Amino acid sequence: MADDQSFDLAGCLDRVRQRDQAAARALVDHLYPQVIRIVRSHLPRRVSEEDLAQEVFMKMFTRLHQYQGAVPFPHWVSRIAVTTCIDHLRAQKRRPEFRWADLSENEAEVLDAVMTNENEVGTGEALAARELVHTLLEQLKPDDRMVVQMLDLEQKTIAEIAGLTGWNASLIKVRAFRARRKLQKLFVELKNKERS
Repeated sequence: MADDQSFDLAGCLDRVRQRDQAAARALVDHLYPQVIRIVRSHLPRRVSEEDLAQEVFMKMFTRLHQYQGAVPFPHWVSRIAVTTCIDHLRAQKRRPEFRWADLSENEAEVLDAVMTNENEVGTGEALAARELVHTLLEQLKPDDRMVVQMLDLEQKTIAEIAGLTGWNASLIKVRAFRARRKLQKLFVELKNKERS
């Protein structure tokens, strides 16, 4: 893959518009790391990341005529990737109730450790804690999950999220507030179910 300085994006886009297959492959190779990073960070566990990345690129090519150059091309593709992920999250069937039994053994151990205030966290527990966070995040609405992931896990700014999603800052803040409250409620419910 060529680095950003040596890759002629404008020239490549011109050749892609002329149906140059080699240019299309070069464009995909150039954008793949960016697209797969977005897909991996916003993908439900049961969806193949490669399938979703391929869908992003298909949308990019079919909508290429819509790109006007108002924003940098990689940002335009990022927005397509984020929107595609949100669409898949919305399409995913949601379970009506989240139960202690839905957790893996490691996730249950981490939750139990949190409830008993054990301060020592080993590598296995850290991985299980990460899995638990993602399990809880999967219970959120797709848009809320996306905001929490971007703000809290990826440390993106409100402006960066607005650029990727097209949402205004107020909407992002409200979604984040509601999502965090919902996560807290889910966590408390799990703790209470485990104790009973």
